[in-house]
Amino acid sequence: MGEILFLAHRIPWPADRGDKIRSHNILLHLAAMAPVHVVSFADDERDMGFAREMEPKFASVFAEIRRKPQWRAGAEGLMSGSPVSVKSFASGRMAEHVEALLARGNISHIFCFSGQMAQYVPASFAGIFIMDFVDVDSAKFESYARQGNPVMRWIHAREGRTLSAFEHAVAARADASLLVSAAEAELFRQRSGLADSRVMALGNGIDTISYDPAAEIPEIEVTIDGPTIVFTGQMDYRPNIEAVTDFALHALPLIHAQFPDAEFVIVGRNPPAQVLALAKHNGVIVTGAVDDVRSWLKAADVVVAPLRIARGVQNKVLEAMAMAKAVVASVSAAEGIDAADGIHFRIAADVNAEAKIVCELLADPIAARKLGENARRHVVSHYSWAGQLSDLHTIMAMDGDMQVAAE
Repeated sequence: MGEILFLAHRIPWPADRGDKIRSHNILLHLAAMAPVHVVSFADDERDMGFAREMEPKFASVFAEIRRKPQWRAGAEGLMSGSPVSVKSFASGRMAEHVEALLARGNISHIFCFSGQMAQYVPASFAGIFIMDFVDVDSAKFESYARQGNPVMRWIHAREGRTLSAFEHAVAARADASLLVSAAEAELFRQRSGLADSRVMALGNGIDTISYDPAAEIPEIEVTIDGPTIVFTGQMDYRPNIEAVTDFALHALPLIHAQFPDAEFVIVGRNPPAQVLALAKHNGVIVTGAVDDVRSWLKAADVVVAPLRIARGVQNKVLEAMAMAKAVVASVSAAEGIDAADGIHFRIAADVNAEAKIVCELLADPIAARKLGENARRHVVSHYSWAGQLSDLHTIMAMDGDMQVAAE
């Protein structure tokens, strides 16, 4: 194996949000195999500082702050017939840097994290191309197209259609396409028509040493007298916004009928105005960014993941399970997780079921504690990063005909 080019839509350092947790751990595994050149976008100057921190650890690191406004990406997408989400990550400067790296002739493998970055893999690349889609993003936009006003439904339907075509074209030339769960991999096979051997599941893990109720974790600085129901996530992400809004407006009033002092705490960075406004409702707290999300997980009586649209594996669910918490997840949030309803977590079919199950757990702390203990044992035994990424070396060792290369 020569050198590896690692492309990522967001700088994979540190592992402080869902997508970065996966890319960070994959990157560390790849770096143990060969020298890695990291090329990624940065969200802001803070991220650029992390890029400089990474430089001693890898063969090279290139990061560019993504500044393209959405209106421009939309115009480019419409004019070219391309997905807007792909044009959002189009950069001539990044393309030139990738071209220069490949021209040196030392890179034998490209590992591309997130479909938006596949545009930087030239058709002429003769080495091994591994595409980690993580989730089937086009299916997410197709779900969005079933909601909202006619204009937004058209926009999302177009994005789902063009992104699906883009995904299929990328997968057709990749040596392997990776998805975060067996369910996502099977969905992608059905949609792309590719053989099982070219579409594989590579799961997410969890740091069960850090996410451990016995670890030294700071206490929350807020005093809450009643039962505490916690949601964690990046709060400028649409599925998270919709999840907490629905729960706060429809499930929490039902819970208050039995537990009038219950508090629903929304924990996560960058809450938009829509989420901040929820704090005006009785029993809702919006924290914004916190120093350590584990503090709020530790303080929770119940953790909820009421996502209506979700793809792949929800790290927020694994983190709460690792912290030995009773988790109530929607069907969508639970789909990618290999765990048993009623043993390791509880699955709720709708908002009424979410309220009912949360009340049952709050009324029976012993059952809630047992559910959490089962959850932690299950995550420790099934979701270590070493175990989840154990197939990565074999995948990287494939030759261009999808056969495992001789050692």
